Order: sequence, then C-alpha cells, then structure tokens
Amino acid sequence: MSLNASTQTSQSTLSLGDRFTLKNGLVIKNRLFKSAMSEQLGDKQRNPVAGLATLYQRWAEGGIGLAITGNVMVDRSALGEPKNVVLDEQSDLAAFKKWAEAGKKNGAHIWPQLNHPGKQIPSFICEEPVAPSAISLGRGLEKGFNKPRTLTEAEILVIIQKFATAAKLSKQAGFTGVQIHGAHGYLVSQFLSPRHNQRDDQWGGSLENRMRFVISVYRAMREAVGNEFPIGIKLNSADFMKGGFSEEDSMQVVKTLADEGIDLIEISGGTYESPSMMGADAKKPVKESTIQREAYFLDYMEKVRSLVDTPLVVTGGFRSAPAMTEALQSGATDFIGIARTTAVDSEFPNKLLANDQYAMPLENPTTGNRGLDTMGMLSITWYEHQMWRMAKGKNPKPSLNAKWVVFKTILSAGIYAFRKRRA
Repeated sequence: MSLNASTQTSQSTLSLGDRFTLKNGLVIKNRLFKSAMSEQLGDKQRNPVAGLATLYQRWAEGGIGLAITGNVMVDRSALGEPKNVVLDEQSDLAAFKKWAEAGKKNGAHIWPQLNHPGKQIPSFICEEPVAPSAISLGRGLEKGFNKPRTLTEAEILVIIQKFATAAKLSKQAGFTGVQIHGAHGYLVSQFLSPRHNQRDDQWGGSLENRMRFVISVYRAMREAVGNEFPIGIKLNSADFMKGGFSEEDSMQVVKTLADEGIDLIEISGGTYESPSMMGADAKKPVKESTIQREAYFLDYMEKVRSLVDTPLVVTGGFRSAPAMTEALQSGATDFIGIARTTAVDSEFPNKLLANDQYAMPLENPTTGNRGLDTMGMLSITWYEHQMWRMAKGKNPKPSLNAKWVVFKTILSAGIYAFRKRRA
C-alpha cells in the first residue's frame, strides 16, 4: 500500500488527478510527475537563461503536479554537457528565483535535479574527469570520454558539501524540493557500481561502502535544508551490465535510503554504456507484458513496494491514461513519471486529466541512419530542440526534421570543442 494509505485515496479507485501528501505534509495536486530531461539552457556564467522560466511555466500551466528539472550541476568544474546550469556560491540566485517562481504556477511543484557527472563528461569539455576509480567508460565510449582520475578522499568530501550547498541554495531560491541524480551512470551511480567503483577504502568494495557516498550526500543535504524540505532521488533499478549495479543492490540502497527518511524515490535504469532509460536494449526484445503495461521498470517497483513505504515514482514508457491508472491502482507506484510526451505537447498532463482514455503514442525520431542517430544522440537532442522552441515562446514541432537536428548538434559540439582549445 502507499505511504499513509489511510489518508490517501483507496488504491483500487485511484486516478491521475488524486492529490498526494508527502511525509512532511507537502501536498502534490495530482499523480503526474515530469521526469528530468536535459534542457541545455544555461548561459555562459552557468546561470539559467530566461527561457527556462518560460518553459517551466508552460509545463506548470499544462497540468503537471511535480516537475523535476534537467541536470543542475553542483560543481562548475565538472559539466556533463556544454550548456549545463550550475548552482553554487557563484550563481546568480535571482535568475534561479525567477525559474522557481515560474515553475510553481498553477499549484505545481518544481525540484532541481542536482548532479555531478563524474567521468561522464565528453572529452571536448574536460581533459581529466574524476571518478571513484580510474576506469574508462566502455562499449566504445572511451573514444569520446577521457579516462578519469581517481578521486581522493578529501575531494570526495568536498563534492558531498557541494551537493549540500546546492540543496541549500535551491531552498533559498524558492524551489519546493530537490532530487539527487543517482542514476544513468553519473557520479552517484558510479560509486554504487562495482564495475566502476573498485576502491579499497571506505568508499568502495562492499555494497555498504559503495553506498556510503550517496548516504553521505543525502545526510549533508538534509542537514543543510532541514527536515521539512523534500529530498528525492532518482536511482537505477539496475545498470543492465555484467558486473554492474544489480537489482539486488538497488533494492538494498532503496531500503537504506527509505530508512534514512528520503521523501521520494524515482526508479529508472541503465547507463550511457547500456541505455535502458532510452527504452529497451536493441539486443534484447521487449517482453510482451512490458509492452502491454508500458512502463519499463514496473515489475521492479512491485518488488520494492513490499520493502518500503516511501513514495515511489516509475518513469519510462508511459503513453496512455489507462496504463498509468492501472499502474497507480496496482499499488506499485504513487506517481507516474512522464517526460518526452511533455516535450512534444506541454498540455499532455491536462489532456490525461480531462480524458481517462487519452493516449499519445510516440515514434522515435530518426534520420533513417542508425549510426547518424547515435552520433547526434537523437533520442535526447531532438527533444532538446522541442524544449528550446517552448523556451522561446513557440510551440513544439512534432514534424521537426531529424537530420537538421543532428547537423545542428554536431556543429554545435564542434564549435564548442574549438572554443575550448582556443581558451
């Protein structure tokens, strides 16, 4: 059953429009949760451009209950992408306040997703990234990502405090909570993975040691913001890689974080090396049951629900109101994570709430050339371009040409790399 089930609507009659009350009393007006997407809308000083407020106000007015922002980096020397926003002592807090205020329109909540990329930094951005261990990314990614340097313990402690500082500043800026990005192969995920974390000190080895970093991050953030300010986390159900973070490991981390008092847990899966968050692995056919239920990680969530009473979010694959409602009523999740659908139609939440049969199938954008699609990271960048349109006050364009997006992406990366070398 859901957290404080006696005060929530009966599971069997739950609907997407039902409100949910977190443990700290924060009320989310419905069960629709915008999961993080990379917006790439930071300016040269790593502050949010004005268009981010425009974009998030549009989503708020579109009916979302809780919106998680794209990557907000905690360290301006460690960017995962060229135009990341950074939140630290050097940030222009006024710009963040405008973003937060816009995201709270129409009774919505907005939480920044706080992140450190670790070694998941393209080589044209950083010559020597840092990671738990000096292990390169695999499966061909070592060509575009430099081998990292092993973090010292002193550096680990500094990064933990950077997460705490970003959380404190998020609260000061008026955001209604924060989310730790612990999935998709970024630094928190790297510490959790026995494949990428091969340290022999207190930060590596056993699962207890590998989860020490994320627990320390959570505790430092909690101390910085107090008990009433929500802290959530996005975690992998598994890395889907041999020797990586397993489903059993993930469940233990979830249980430990729940015992620590974390407010909300979102489940996704995969890494850059095995991108299950983009959908099914091309080498592994999707199970028929998964196709029918739409959510990639729902089976895992059902197991987790038996372990914890912390509010849960499942993200990945939902396209229709009936499937979302079924997931809620099953008790496996408390919120439905949606993302790309909102980039194509900001009114998608309102349409789901108005019509319990509403559906919006999405076809993956493609140039017709798989290699070109991969080179341009089309499964991400095509949606970035849609968000850029909304940030400028325009409507999304479902017919946006995929080849044009890839061309612009490669051109932009090339120009950025040249500027970095010139600098």
